[in-house]
Amino acid sequence: MLDTSLEQASVPNARPLEDMFDGERFHSDLYTDPGIFDLEIERIYHRTWIWVAHESEIPNAGDFKTTHVGRTPVIVTRGKDGAVHVLLNRCRHRGATVCDRNQGNARAFTCPYHAWSYGLDGRLIGVPFEEGYKGILDKKNYPLVSLKVGLYCGLVFASMNEDIEPLEDFLGDAKPWIDLFLRQGGGFPVKVAGAHKFRFTGNWKIQLENTTDGYHFPFVHRTFVDSLPQEMAKGFTAFMREEGPFVRALGNGHSVAVFFPDQVDLSQDDDKPIPPQFEELAAQLSRDYPPERVRWIIRAINGVGFNLNLFPNIGLSAAFLRELKPLAVDRTEIRHMALVMDGGPEEANRARLRIHEKFQGAGGFGSPDDMAAWERVQIGAGARRDDVWIMLNRGLNREARDGEGHLQAHVTDETGMREGYAMWKRMMVQ
Repeated sequence: MLDTSLEQASVPNARPLEDMFDGERFHSDLYTDPGIFDLEIERIYHRTWIWVAHESEIPNAGDFKTTHVGRTPVIVTRGKDGAVHVLLNRCRHRGATVCDRNQGNARAFTCPYHAWSYGLDGRLIGVPFEEGYKGILDKKNYPLVSLKVGLYCGLVFASMNEDIEPLEDFLGDAKPWIDLFLRQGGGFPVKVAGAHKFRFTGNWKIQLENTTDGYHFPFVHRTFVDSLPQEMAKGFTAFMREEGPFVRALGNGHSVAVFFPDQVDLSQDDDKPIPPQFEELAAQLSRDYPPERVRWIIRAINGVGFNLNLFPNIGLSAAFLRELKPLAVDRTEIRHMALVMDGGPEEANRARLRIHEKFQGAGGFGSPDDMAAWERVQIGAGARRDDVWIMLNRGLNREARDGEGHLQAHVTDETGMREGYAMWKRMMVQ
């Protein structure tokens, strides 16, 4: 078992883990120490629920996608009976991965090394020249290793921990916000319409913090705001000064940042006029839908007015999913999945995708600017003379509990980040 005191860690004068986060600040070793990173994989990613897919990515029997739990490769499959399985992408013979495609449809998975074959549920179904194993190999004892699977509202989670608490208990008070987020389809279900990914030179927790960080938006994303029509641009910065927007800790490391309170529940008509940029689209939609449905679809185009962080690896943000994968202490992969209305009007879905591309696309305004900021944090964290601490105290002077006991503050405050690090500490200190 790894030593919690980190006596073998790479940083001189390493301190106990319980001293790394004091509720107001954390030590920059959390970004830079490979020993801490290895512990995070073992004690967080291998012991809690990790998001691996949205069910719309594997709608039919035989559909699959490959991803990771921590740094462990897995396959998410839809079995012939419709059940969802999460399997280690590792042949039981010599350990080679049995699938190297991002996604697709298959009847079975065959290892390219010695052609051992496995069913969609992981069963070992074929061993070439089986006489060489006569009397020493029983195929039923060598399936692909299955992970525990949990489903909530189409979100698929997996865990390596057989004793993990039920998924609904882990999600806890984040569940109502998940429900609201997934009701953003204008009356249609939502589905993943595609994804793009990129890697940045920085620690995974830098991105984890970012999802509910309202403080950075008008500075890091100034060029995006400047690209918008004047009235719309005002709306994208007004939350900095208004009292209504808030960030709330939801327990278990989860948090929500509400930037536009009137866009939390898109099924509720706000009676606002159709924005000028959508008037032509609304006229087209009115040929096939009644006025109230047209308004609902138009409201859904930009997505919800909040970002939801589910510890430790998935963000439900506006109109997309953002998955983070920890690759190394200073290397992280991000996958952005655009969401559209499943069965909804093509022209409305096209508008959603164009908005996604403008901000989250590889050539858009948001992702490149965020990545540059995250990498500067990583560089700065490694520049030290004495102990270097990262401040996490914004909003402590105005943080209060809501009617349900959740800590809450202004949307520009760091309440959500403190919630994430409190969960980090709870899981890491044993």
